[in-house]
Amino acid sequence: MTIESCGNGDYNVNQKEGRRERMNTIMKEYMEKISFGDMQVHDHVAVIPLMMTNGIGPEYFTLKEALASDLLTISELTEGGHVPELKVQNRAEKPVLIIDGEELSGAKQNRVLNTTILLKEQSETVIPVSCTEQGRWSYRSAHFEESGHIMSAKLRRVKNRSVMESLKFCRGFQSDQGAVWEEIQAQSEKARVSSPTHAMKDIHEARENDLDAYLEYFTMVPDQKGLIVIVNGDVAGLDMVSQADTFKVLYSKLIKSYIMDAILERPAKGKAPGLDKAKAFLDEIITAGEQTYDSVGYGRDFRYEGKKLVGSALVHEDAVIHMAFFRTTQAEKSGFMAGTSRRRNFRQ
Repeated sequence: MTIESCGNGDYNVNQKEGRRERMNTIMKEYMEKISFGDMQVHDHVAVIPLMMTNGIGPEYFTLKEALASDLLTISELTEGGHVPELKVQNRAEKPVLIIDGEELSGAKQNRVLNTTILLKEQSETVIPVSCTEQGRWSYRSAHFEESGHIMSAKLRRVKNRSVMESLKFCRGFQSDQGAVWEEIQAQSEKARVSSPTHAMKDIHEARENDLDAYLEYFTMVPDQKGLIVIVNGDVAGLDMVSQADTFKVLYSKLIKSYIMDAILERPAKGKAPGLDKAKAFLDEIITAGEQTYDSVGYGRDFRYEGKKLVGSALVHEDAVIHMAFFRTTQAEKSGFMAGTSRRRNFRQ
């Protein structure tokens, strides 16, 4: 076995078998202790609550809580701005969790987080982001607010895969900005939403009634820390955090991020959801290839890739703070590789 280094990351390579090493012990034990709640179904969407009864790890605020308490200030990196980076000042006495795909609105253009970050207390941090509003580059406000939205699951998995490629080539947590814009445009066309600034936020707000209608059929259960979402009988993905109180804060916009894709997809007949597919998805995660990198804030950033999945996890103090995994298709993977070959350098 050899261990190759790449800037802020290490990845284990098994030369004999030509594949990455299996899952870290902390992650593997965590995955094996996840329990399922009762499946909730509406139309072609099913949601399975995820629970974890053991330790919750360090305490922290969510983005929403920190902003509401005026403990966090997020601004452009400089007066002129820099698309792939923002500056965050955390004045809280506790860390603040911002999860991959959470959207920030305001300043010169709306952005989303490229990776989950546990901001250190009493700190100033430069965070990696992607633009979700291609048609604006002018100040709307001095600082950013929480938009109330998380990038849809499909958009997150496209971004997640490009960030993974960026890390492999020592470029840090960059996304393929061009690919993100292309997917937002495709989503806008499917949703039949015209946005003057090509803003992802406008798509979510235009379909807000449709999204809210689904929420009536999906409810949280006691001690829930995550969810698996199944659309048209196939797993779309999962999200899970270390604390039940954190999940309560994130629940609405997390589940809407999956429903956004579902309402734009036609219901398929004869494809019933099942717990067997959800369990098989967890098994696939455990056997996926793993790479690890230093996080922007606290902890280590774990990246995963399998034949039909992509994902990430933030681990700190032997606790999985947040993890997100998404189902992919071979066609989508092939398309991504072709696109990466064409673009090579990620566009900003």
